[in-house]
Amino acid sequence: MEWNLYEKLVSGEEKLSLVGLGYVGMPIAVAFAKKIKVIGFDLNKNKIDLYRSGIDPTNEVGNEVIKNTTVDFTADASRLKEAKFHIVAVPTPVNEDHTPDLSPVEGASRLLGQNLTKGSVVVFESTVYPGVTEDICVPILEQESGLTCGVDFKVGYSPERINPGDKVHRLETIIKIVSGMDEETLDMVAKVYELVVDAGVYRAESIRVAEAAKVIENSQRDINIAFMNELSIIFHKMGIDTKEVLAAAGTKWNFLPFAPGLVGGHCIGVDPYYLTYKAEQLGYHSQIILSGRRINDDMGKYVAESLVKNLIKTGMAVSGARVAILGFTFKENCPDTRNTKVIDIYKELGEYGITPMVVDPAADAREAEQLYGISFHQMEEVKDMDAIIIAVAHSCFLELSKEQIAGFFHPDHKVKVLMDLKGLFNRQEYQTDYLYWRL
Repeated sequence: MEWNLYEKLVSGEEKLSLVGLGYVGMPIAVAFAKKIKVIGFDLNKNKIDLYRSGIDPTNEVGNEVIKNTTVDFTADASRLKEAKFHIVAVPTPVNEDHTPDLSPVEGASRLLGQNLTKGSVVVFESTVYPGVTEDICVPILEQESGLTCGVDFKVGYSPERINPGDKVHRLETIIKIVSGMDEETLDMVAKVYELVVDAGVYRAESIRVAEAAKVIENSQRDINIAFMNELSIIFHKMGIDTKEVLAAAGTKWNFLPFAPGLVGGHCIGVDPYYLTYKAEQLGYHSQIILSGRRINDDMGKYVAESLVKNLIKTGMAVSGARVAILGFTFKENCPDTRNTKVIDIYKELGEYGITPMVVDPAADAREAEQLYGISFHQMEEVKDMDAIIIAVAHSCFLELSKEQIAGFFHPDHKVKVLMDLKGLFNRQEYQTDYLYWRL
């Protein structure tokens, strides 16, 4: 069969499809649509309706860009038949017991397989453990389509590296790892991605190498943050400020600039479990990776306990204390609340008889209500508080003045408990009248 698919895409003879239009898939679809014809498919009809009406619920590219993009948005899977180059960008979460939940990527493979035509190329972008593309996805594609991989269609893998909420590191500016089942596929996949990735592509030796590279990028970050979180716990016991220690140590040229924090989201807190799961199957029990995960997973509980200790220190009653949590998303300036670790703080405080008021002007309030049953409050409602937790480094919180913060507390409090988890404010300014705490 002929494989001049790249030329046909560029000339507009053939189309590219994007399966899964979330925080990762949608920016990719929009980027490709500037160069070639793109069908954007998502099972979620509500999401498709929003995109069609020019609204970007993810805030990744903005409403203006969505209004003007030529992406053909659809929730009809049969339209995938119109495309020859398919990119699958669906989430790969973990189950409650931290085992990989491959159902989204298996479901996408099933739908795509039912609409796959001869001469197609399928590239997976979802984070998986090495072997998933070839051992799990390919058989599903073959079974559903009745086609043979390597003869009727080819596969590749190119892990996403988009950083939600980041306006500097975008699809165009991050080197893209690409891989293919053979030289020919690799070459074509590389050329297609080069259309949109200005930073260029890195050709991995095999699909498994590319899968492994992706899963360790986030594991490395997770372990480094876990180390910082452990240091934070130790330094609190010693009465030393972690941020000041890191600033001092950071003057050495090869000291890595990591900081303690809550590790949520769909990548850093999830991907390491994919690697350790596969290792377990092969008889190796991870030591470093899993201990890092344990530390990071317990940080919400640690913050809540620290708050309770601070309330006791200032002589306030714990049960029924008025506490406001500012910020609920998994990261700053991003509306996504899925897999946020702030919920751990909320739940743990509940165990002490505290129902915190949650404020997050940047978050998707409807999503938070659906997922966690939490209704957000407005910033104006935050007054007469016994303690404030600033949990997420949203730009809107950075702009809070010292007067505004003081206005959140009950005027009778001689000492105000302020938990500034990310160290947004200058500690020196909160030395008097405050019990200021940060990770």
